[in-house]
Amino acid sequence: MSLQSGLPLFLGQLIRSPQKISAIAPSSMALARRMAMELPMDRAGPVVELGAGTGKITQALLDAGVAPKDLHAFELNQDFVDCLRGNFPDIHVHHNKAQDMGQLGLNQVRAVVSGLPFLSMPGSVQIAILRASFRSMGPDGVYIQFTYGPKSPVQDRVAKALALTHTKSETIWGNLPPARVYSFRRSML
Repeated sequence: MSLQSGLPLFLGQLIRSPQKISAIAPSSMALARRMAMELPMDRAGPVVELGAGTGKITQALLDAGVAPKDLHAFELNQDFVDCLRGNFPDIHVHHNKAQDMGQLGLNQVRAVVSGLPFLSMPGSVQIAILRASFRSMGPDGVYIQFTYGPKSPVQDRVAKALALTHTKSETIWGNLPPARVYSFRRSML
C-alpha cells in the first residue's frame, strides 16, 4: 500500500466507524512537515508518534531525518496498523494506547509527535497521555500536537498540573481544516 492509497483507507474507516475517526481528512503533507520542523535535531534518540493513522506524519518524520529504527508509531485502528506496517516495514508499529508507551521501556525519547484528537478528550485522558509522554522523554523533550481549534489543545488545568509551557505555529492553511502546531515543554523550575 502506498501513502497515496491511504486516502481510500481513511475514507473507508470514516464511513464505517465515524466515532473512531476524529478528522474529516487525513493530515496534509504541509501539516506533517510543519510538525517535523519542531523536532529537536541536535541529538539522536527515539521519536514516538501517537495516532499515526495512514502515515503522512510518519513519512514527514522520516524525511526530516529520523532513523527508521528510532521511530515508534502508536495506533489503535487495526486497519491503519496494517497500512503502517506495510508502508514502513523498518519502523516500530505498536497496536497500543498512547498511555501504554511507558510499558515498552522507551526512555530518553527526544520528542512525542501526536495526531490524537486532544480537543475531544477528557482532562483525565490528556493527563495520562502527557504523563506517559514526559516520563519517556529526557528533560528537554518536546510534545508536538496539532489542533484545528483556536486555542491550545491541552486543557489549561492539565497544562498547569503538569507545569507545561507551549509555543504555537502559524496557521497551516494547506490542511483541511486549517490547523496549528503546538509544542509543549516542561517548565524549568
